[in-house]
Amino acid sequence: MKSFNAVMRTVAVGVLMTVAGAVAAQHDYPSRPIRIIVPYPPGGSVNFLARLIDQKLAERLGQQVIVDNRGGGNTVIGADLAAKSPPDGYTLLLAGSTQAALPSLYRNMPYDIINDFSPVATIARSEFVLVVNPSIPANTVQEFIALAKSKPGQLNYASSSTGGPTHLGAVLFEMLTGVKMQHIPYKGGGPAIIDIMGGQVQLGFANPANVIPFIKSGKLKAIAVSGETRLAALPQLPTFTEAGLPGMALRNWYGIVVPAGTPKPIIDKLATEIGKILALPSIGKALANQGLDAFISTPEQLGTLMKTEKARIAKIIKAANITIQQ
Repeated sequence: MKSFNAVMRTVAVGVLMTVAGAVAAQHDYPSRPIRIIVPYPPGGSVNFLARLIDQKLAERLGQQVIVDNRGGGNTVIGADLAAKSPPDGYTLLLAGSTQAALPSLYRNMPYDIINDFSPVATIARSEFVLVVNPSIPANTVQEFIALAKSKPGQLNYASSSTGGPTHLGAVLFEMLTGVKMQHIPYKGGGPAIIDIMGGQVQLGFANPANVIPFIKSGKLKAIAVSGETRLAALPQLPTFTEAGLPGMALRNWYGIVVPAGTPKPIIDKLATEIGKILALPSIGKALANQGLDAFISTPEQLGTLMKTEKARIAKIIKAANITIQQ
């Protein structure tokens, strides 16, 4: 029978070997392909962001970066997959305002956006554009409000998900103006925009990246944009503030998170490289062309944003009595 000291020496050697292995793995990171889970189907602003940074990140890290679209379940399916992945830096989740809203919508979430993930870095932020099918007889905010009030509950608006930022944009608009509209949720911004153009729904509050090409081609009519300044990509489009509705100040954000427990050196490396990518003039221009702003932050700053956004959005959801059947 081994002596106590011999047993302890064996345990100590095992611990040191495990620690040494973990340190070596972090030092060699990455040694195989990395995937970015996008919790939406292909198309839409979130997918655009993933495709924008994946190649640059691959070049900087020396490994392939794969975009993995896992839409469905109001983004829960993709996010849950990421939360339950090994915390080794090889699975990233492109998260955003929707993930901050879900805890206020579902009683039994399969993961906790704060405790089951570690923040890495923000990527971009954007305002919202109110777009309508070209057949809608309104060209300004005031004309649209008058039209909506004359047809209470008859105008349908599309969103990328229930409780998501494009849904909350419409909810805020209803609260500020007193209009009543019917919500039609979709599984992503891309399908929602397609149906607005097709006339299946009349309008939507959309991320600029999803609609700018269609506004320019005349397939959609833009009414106004949230935020304090006009979009560089649509300089003729007035802000809601200019149109007399300054309370429309909702903003969307996007960032990268990883499963909780991912080593800090790996998180810091990813954050540093993503920050350098966002500082590239070509990336800034590509984002601006889609109505997005590059948004650089530290992991700690993203963590604070996630907590404050979760609390802020919870207040809007509670005030509007937004619920999801489970």
